[in-house]
Amino acid sequence: MSKHSSPPRRQRGATGRVRLIGGRLKRSQLEVVDSPGLRPTPDRVRETLFNWLSFDVPGKRVLDPFAGTGALAFEAISRGASEAWLIEQQPRVAALLKHNADRLNVADQLRVTKGDALTLLAAPASNRFGLVFLDPPFHHGLASTAAHLLERNGWLEDNALIYLECESSHPAQVPDNWSQLRYTQAGESMAFLYQRTPPSEALA
Repeated sequence: MSKHSSPPRRQRGATGRVRLIGGRLKRSQLEVVDSPGLRPTPDRVRETLFNWLSFDVPGKRVLDPFAGTGALAFEAISRGASEAWLIEQQPRVAALLKHNADRLNVADQLRVTKGDALTLLAAPASNRFGLVFLDPPFHHGLASTAAHLLERNGWLEDNALIYLECESSHPAQVPDNWSQLRYTQAGESMAFLYQRTPPSEALA
């Protein structure tokens, strides 16, 4: 039996679990906690996303600025991403992300920072990323702001892929040089996959 297949001991304060659906950590469970604005991406939407990404995940450097449960970033690591940086503002949620990374033996690939995503993205980039998950809390207009900060401050590789999830009542506005590749909707959530084109090429 895989060392990840038996039910793990639950971290104090955890209130539920989210199961990973593919890759080397398939069927592993992430412990999660109830927190304001925390909205786990449903299994069906995650499966659709990673079908979209197909062979584009291996080797990618991943950024997850509104990490929440971390399911998208952990899923990417499971499927071959080289590293992931997760940003989470809520202390309990950030602590649980670190616990999950330790428990699943991926702490060397998965960095967790407790902080405000928009504050960090407003600074010049400390690194560039080839795959970004933008899945902020709804009803605050965060997706549009984060998208433009990513572009403006150099956080994206030339042809980066960006997954963006937002509420249907408040569609996000993204930079002009992001091309929409895919789209799906589930209830109130709209999900998009974009690919960035460097501005100089977009104007050519």
